[in-house]
Amino acid sequence: MPSIMSPQWQDKAAGFFSSSGVKLKEAKESAGTFVGEVTKDTKSNVAEVAGRVGSMVKSRWALLQQPSTRHAVQDRFISAAATTGTLLRRGFSGTKDKVVVGKSKVEEVAKITAQKSKTILTDIERWQKGVASTDVFGVPIEVTVQRQDCCKPIPQILINCADYLIVSGLNSPHLFKSEGDKKVIHQLVSLYNQDSTASVPEGTTPVDVAALVKYYLASLPEPLTTLELYNEIRGARSSIYSMRNILKRLSSVNYMTLEFITALLLRVSQKSLLNKMDARCLAMEMAPVIMWQKERTPEFYHQYWNQMSKSPSKKSVDPPPGSYTAWDMLADDGEAIDASSPIPLDDGTPVDFGAIEVVQLLIEHHNAIFTDANETVWK
Repeated sequence: MPSIMSPQWQDKAAGFFSSSGVKLKEAKESAGTFVGEVTKDTKSNVAEVAGRVGSMVKSRWALLQQPSTRHAVQDRFISAAATTGTLLRRGFSGTKDKVVVGKSKVEEVAKITAQKSKTILTDIERWQKGVASTDVFGVPIEVTVQRQDCCKPIPQILINCADYLIVSGLNSPHLFKSEGDKKVIHQLVSLYNQDSTASVPEGTTPVDVAALVKYYLASLPEPLTTLELYNEIRGARSSIYSMRNILKRLSSVNYMTLEFITALLLRVSQKSLLNKMDARCLAMEMAPVIMWQKERTPEFYHQYWNQMSKSPSKKSVDPPPGSYTAWDMLADDGEAIDASSPIPLDDGTPVDFGAIEVVQLLIEHHNAIFTDANETVWK
């Protein structure tokens, strides 16, 4: 088929393709040259960087190899180790101290628990087997005196308590009236039930010692004046002569103990300006535990004086239901009761004014009544 392109356009096309090939060849050569140069520069840069890093490492290593630098690093390691050791020792020491404190607290609690358990077991043993052979509370006064090695026919517990009061307690306000600390009284009862000749512990308050005397007399199975002579002694309260003759019929132990107690009360009354306790006040407090009838044992005197102070002219009060033993007066009533609460010795039993007048007579006219006794004299 004949060509439709003119010769003029054929020449132009041939020239275009020819020049394009030349340009492509030149571009290829130029690109190769550029890539070669870039590659060469890259290799040079990498070598330069590697050389710099190597030099830096060598210089740092050389620096570490120097004695001063090596010693500084070692000192830093040693200092860090020492600081770490100190912190660890402090931590261990603090933990050890806490363990020691905790151990001490545990031992203290265990000791208190053991002592309380021992007391409870001792009381349970008494309740199961009756009064122990060493007890003085709740024991007939003759038995207590027979057990002790003493020339005086008076319970040693009363002698020790009286001596303590004479030395340090006569000026104490409301002596024999203020109620003692229940916890302290319980401890003293346990002490004297184990050792009837024990001295009163140092630091015991005169009020607690006086309350102990009161409780001891209340715990006796029979009053010092005896149940047998109650009516006769009560009837002789207006006559020193009659009282003197009737009291001579008491046993030696009862007579001497009664003389001893009333002599102590006389000494207390002589300090009434300081202790607020004259013979009448003392008689009101002590009559219920010195002289009582069979149906009015001191175990009932839990709130006696409180009711009497509210209505002194009241002649009779219905006694509370139930009864109490001597040990009930010191027994714990429950966790709600404070262990250091006062220990009352009285209740709502009718006031025996005749007994009060007897004891007041024995105090005020002590020396005239107990003429046959070796009168108690304290220096």
